[in-house]
Amino acid sequence: MVSAGDFRNGVTFEMDGNVYQIIEFQHVKPGKGAAFVRAKIRNVIQGSVTERTFNPNDKYPTAFVERKDMEYSYNDDGLYYFMDPESYEMVPVGQDELGDAFKFVKENMTCKILSYKGKVFGVEPPTFVELAVTQTDPGFAGNTATNATKPATVETGAEIRVPLFINEGDLIRIDTRTGEYMERA
Repeated sequence: MVSAGDFRNGVTFEMDGNVYQIIEFQHVKPGKGAAFVRAKIRNVIQGSVTERTFNPNDKYPTAFVERKDMEYSYNDDGLYYFMDPESYEMVPVGQDELGDAFKFVKENMTCKILSYKGKVFGVEPPTFVELAVTQTDPGFAGNTATNATKPATVETGAEIRVPLFINEGDLIRIDTRTGEYMERA
């Protein structure tokens, strides 16, 4: 059990038959009246985010979300298959559970599969990936203005903004949380 007074970022708990994760929290002690906890919570199964206030003495059962490393194998008809490296079992995941950052994942990359009581509800790709640039316009000498960027397509088909000196065939590192170019690999 976790009490609302002990909320911290990342804590998962069960409430009203759903599983929630704390995104932000704030302990509020008004000058008049009782203290309360204001929290922004995300429903981990559906992905919706809401803001609620809690009495600091309220208690909720702790929800244990399983995070397991699995290797992305292939996709077929809207299902994406991940292989458990220990048991070699293939786990299908629907396209709606993947998230936006999955566009940077290529075959044989290791991702974290998030599940609660055996139901998969999310996929976390690696934080940084190294991908080859497959298509971009050439950068011209003299185009050296600060922070000048151009569009580039990487080998997974995702499009990002890169500096002018990046050419086709270059290997670049991308932050999957923001979808931004980090550096040459």
